[in-house]
Amino acid sequence: MGSLGWAVGLSLLSAASYAAAAVAQERLAEHRHRGRSRWAVALLLTGTGVALHVVALNFGTVAVVQALGTLTLLIALPIEVIRYHTRLSRAAWLDAALTVAGLAAILSLSVAAEDPALLTERTVRTLALITAGTVFACSVAAWRAGPRARAMLLAGAAGVAFGIASVLSKAVLASFTTGGIGAVSRPAAGMVVAFSVSGYLLGQLSYRGAGLATPLATVSVTNPLVAAAAGVVLFGEGVRFGVGGLVAVGVAALVMAWGVVGLARRTAGSGSDPRGASESQRAAAG
Repeated sequence: MGSLGWAVGLSLLSAASYAAAAVAQERLAEHRHRGRSRWAVALLLTGTGVALHVVALNFGTVAVVQALGTLTLLIALPIEVIRYHTRLSRAAWLDAALTVAGLAAILSLSVAAEDPALLTERTVRTLALITAGTVFACSVAAWRAGPRARAMLLAGAAGVAFGIASVLSKAVLASFTTGGIGAVSRPAAGMVVAFSVSGYLLGQLSYRGAGLATPLATVSVTNPLVAAAAGVVLFGEGVRFGVGGLVAVGVAALVMAWGVVGLARRTAGSGSDPRGASESQRAAAG
């Protein structure tokens, strides 16, 4: 199996772990974070997803690995459907198809850079400051917003943190591969941990009072877009067929984002508070 095959396989396993972790996190937020066993499960699943994701970055471009991360929503929602005994509509399946189609186009057009994905200390510091400022601004704005906007802002901040953590992870791996442990940048490694932990905590907070669909859709769109843009700027990752290919990838990204957001929107009504709906139905029947 070639590098792309490893990147795809590991990314799919990572997305499955993240999806299961997201469902566990939403359940924790629903119960006001009670239950040590649920915390342990959520952390274990998240850690597994992170490990698989980092290894996948060593085989594929940031754009490809991060785009595959959008499958987290497609995997998480069926888990919610089984859990709440609901059904996905035809429109939701169409949105899922759009997501997969956009993802397939990005996979087929992305090309890895020839040079190792290395970053200078100055670039790492600049990237860290910009990321921290963005995450902080979104977090502050979230506390003054309504429940839905608050969830989207916190999830957006989490997506930015996760996206840049992935970019820095690829740089750390490249440094280790080319020069051994001594070549690894300590600030870069520290920022990977800091942004990963921040993203996890912000993601956990985003589920409170908003259900699963809206926050997860926001993270699923923000994360790959931020990471892919950083990969192009910092690592020189490109696409096939020049300008035409770049335009095609841009369209594919929009199609994928449209599918993710549409899928979350169409399922939010049935998945965000299904037990309340069931109670209403029982009351009507009685």
